[in-house]
Order: sequence, then structure tokens, then C-alpha cells
Amino acid sequence: MARHETVLVTGATGLVGSHSVARLLREGYRARVTVRRAGQEAEVRGALRYAEVEPADRLEFAVADLGAGTGWAEAMDGVSHVLHHASPFPLTPPETEDELVLPARDGALRVIAAAREAGVPRVVMTSSYAAVGYTVKPDNNYSEADWTDPDTEGLPAYHKSKVLAERAAWEYVRAQGDIELAVINPTGIFGPQLGDRPSGSIGLVENMLTGRMPVVPVMYFGVVDVRDVVDLHLRAMVHPKAAGERFIAVSGSSISLFGMARILREHFPAAAGLLPSAELPIEQVREAAKTEPALRDAATLQGRIPVISNEKARSVLGWRPRDVSETIVATAECRFRRGLTLPEGDIAQL
Repeated sequence: MARHETVLVTGATGLVGSHSVARLLREGYRARVTVRRAGQEAEVRGALRYAEVEPADRLEFAVADLGAGTGWAEAMDGVSHVLHHASPFPLTPPETEDELVLPARDGALRVIAAAREAGVPRVVMTSSYAAVGYTVKPDNNYSEADWTDPDTEGLPAYHKSKVLAERAAWEYVRAQGDIELAVINPTGIFGPQLGDRPSGSIGLVENMLTGRMPVVPVMYFGVVDVRDVVDLHLRAMVHPKAAGERFIAVSGSSISLFGMARILREHFPAAAGLLPSAELPIEQVREAAKTEPALRDAATLQGRIPVISNEKARSVLGWRPRDVSETIVATAECRFRRGLTLPEGDIAQL
């Protein structure tokens, strides 16, 4: 990788974005971070302190809102690469789909158009496995060739927003022809957290460890470490063969929520009595999902075990992700370092 180039990062206060900024600075790049309003710089600097990264004079900020057209030309000035991570991710379901679909789609188009106008050769965009594998296939095998049908019955609004935003981005790039796009489609992102913003996946591990989830729905999904997601973005940022391609980020075989609890029980025996002890069958999940939005994802998956390929990222970009167990353990360890305690207060063995 070339050093001293300026990389524009959107969504730097999020889980992936904060790790991206830290990794870029460690590798000698300059990072320009977009914030929606002045004052958010403190969040980014706080995450870098936690990561023990000293930016010196290689960190810049630009005020630019995904929901508005102002600020993007200035943000792109002198930029060599763009990592577009920002996208709405609500912790509770929105009242209407458009609350997610419109800002996700329009924000992606705004970033790519601004990069094109500034002469940036390539944008690497964070999409999601939600845009790949949430329409049932008879063989349950999924690769980058697959797309979630946005009209899939019961598809959550977030998943629909990722499909429509990514499709719009590809259509724009194909129509213009003078800017490259590479897309990363991560499965469930876990691992150590640098910032303080809530993360649904990390919150899931915390809820398990603190006894808030005595039972879990039957649900299998892919897992990937946030550090490996960032590594894949940076590879796609500079590799000649990444242009015009999408890459699934998944560590390996799909895991169930109950399987995740087993990993936590094995590595954190002090929490054994608090971890989920039963698994809801799919019939109960479907019924409960009618009134509980948090279970709609599990109901959509229907208890199937997806086989998710990471072969393309491995063979084209040389990507080598961590083992799932290592990632889940690192997630829990991070929560304990940040002050999570068990009810009995004994975390000495953790």
C-alpha cells in the first residue's frame, strides 16, 4: 500500500469506521473523517485513544451530512481513496421503511457522485450480507452472485435498505463508467469495540453474559471479526482485481445463537449460569415474531443453516479471517475491559 495518501472515511464513529481510521493511521495513511456536525470529532479521537493510536497531524475532519448535498466537494478535495461505511442502523425497528431506505440509498449515491466529481478512482462501500442471503434458496448456499429479493415476505426494513442502496450504487457506477466501486458484504460483525456507540451484535453478547437472554431463537448466521472486515476493505481499496466486485466477509461456517452461548460458557465459566439454557423452536419463533420485531430476522431465516462462501475474498484478495471462537471471545473480553461485571461480581477467572 502507498503511504501518506488521504483516505476519506464515512461512519467513523461506528464499529467498522472507528477500526478503519485506526488501521489507516497505523499504516501511515492520512485519514479525513466526515462528521454530520462539529463536536463529533471527540468520539473519533476517543476511539483512537482506546486503540492506542496517536494520529499526530494525519487526522482531519470534514463536516458533511449524508442527508444533504453540502460539504461533500470540500470533503473529497485531495482524497485518493474513499471508504463509505456510514448507513442508518436503528436499534429499534423504524415506523416506515423509508426512514432507512431513503438515507441509505441517497447517502451512498451522494458519496459516490462526490468522489466521481473529485476524480477519486474508486469507492469501497460497506453493504451487508443482508443484501445477499435473506431470500431462501433450496440448497442454502450463498455467494456474491446472490441477491436478497427486497420483496421477500417479512424482510426487515434494514435488510431492504441494504439491498436497495447497494443496487443503486452499482447502477450509478455502471451508468457513469468513470469511477470504480468495490463492495464488502459482512455477515454479523463482532469483535472488540473502540467507541462507545451501541452495537447490536456486541449488545447481543453482553445480553447473553448478563442473563438477559435465558432462551434464544433457533437462528444460524455468519460471523466475522470487525478487524477482518476492515482488513478486507483496505485490500479492496488498492487491489486491481477488486474493481467492480463485491466480497462477502464471513469467518467460516454459520453458527447458531446457542452455539455462541456454548463458546462463551467454555471461555467464561463464571457466566455459565447466566447464559442461554434453551433454544426456541422455529414454530414458536414465527409466532412470537408477529408481535416482537426483534425476532423477525430469525423468522425470516426459518431456522435454516446458510452455507456462506468466503472463497472469493480469499482467492482474489488473499484475505484470511480469524476463527469464529476467537472473535466471540474478543467481543466478551472487550465488554469486561469496559466495565461489564457479572451479578456475583466475580470476574477474576475471565
